[in-house]
Amino acid sequence: MNNKLDMAHIVKALDLKVRCAGESLTNIVKGGYTGDLLSDVMANTNEGDVWITRQVHQNIVAVASLKEHAGIILINSCEPNPDTLEKADREKIPIMVSNLSAFELSGRIFKLMEQTESKE
Repeated sequence: MNNKLDMAHIVKALDLKVRCAGESLTNIVKGGYTGDLLSDVMANTNEGDVWITRQVHQNIVAVASLKEHAGIILINSCEPNPDTLEKADREKIPIMVSNLSAFELSGRIFKLMEQTESKE
């Protein structure tokens, strides 16, 4: 997909709760990945992906920073650990929280991306 969808649009459209690094919501989302196994996420994600997970520990920030993700969305109303928020703020990786399941959130983001692409 080739689009101009940014994190701010996803936050607004899906009523996500921004927990940190709100200044980085201008990050352009180029794709996405849903998964909880860090090694799998490292092997299969790309720069600009939004990562959907239920993991809340600070290692998610290390992976997102390494892979240059657009942001991390936590599912099922999971809240990030305080040290996770501190690290994400330092790395400028936005973390958002959704009350949706991984399945539903992934589908909604994919649909937003398709809609944005069809408008170009």
